[in-house]
Amino acid sequence: MEELRDARGLTEAEFLAGYNADKYPHPSLTADILIFDLAGRLLLIRRKGHPFMGSWALPGGFVEKGESAEEAAARELEEETGVTGAAIQPAGFFSGPGRDPRGWTVTRSFVAPLPEGVTPEAGDDAADAAWFAPAVSVEDDRVSLTLSGEGENLSADVKVARRDGLLGKSLEFGAYTQEGIAFDHGKIILDALWRMGVWA
Repeated sequence: MEELRDARGLTEAEFLAGYNADKYPHPSLTADILIFDLAGRLLLIRRKGHPFMGSWALPGGFVEKGESAEEAAARELEEETGVTGAAIQPAGFFSGPGRDPRGWTVTRSFVAPLPEGVTPEAGDDAADAAWFAPAVSVEDDRVSLTLSGEGENLSADVKVARRDGLLGKSLEFGAYTQEGIAFDHGKIILDALWRMGVWA
């Protein structure tokens, strides 16, 4: 069978041999995971280092070469909280500009219940690990999140547009503020709670 050639007369192998992967900028890929206990509380870690040092965040981190986002989520969860064996399911995808001050990053979020008999403990780059009870209030196109735990109340407020499409309903996040939460994790938490039917 004759090899296919493109408009420049190149076979696929010839094209790939001359392809410059640096032609387009590449974002870093991260994975963040939302672990819930039986009471519906969310596990967060307090960041030990920059950026957002001292703020609360979802367990997660950079996907390493040769691993999937799912594998990275499980690895980071174990490194930061000691939790293993979680039944991880994919949730949202976040790629907004400026979501990480270190540079261009996109993240895949995952959700899972806390495995039975596991007690999370801070590890790796986490200064602490704690449970926070989420509460959501909705007023027109504004959605507010409060996370209560460890004697602290964390918050996020976001403008939300609901969309109907071929794959069903989706959310589009707009103007956003948060207090005590790292990165854009307030949006990620609100998205997961919406997917779980906690708010509509």
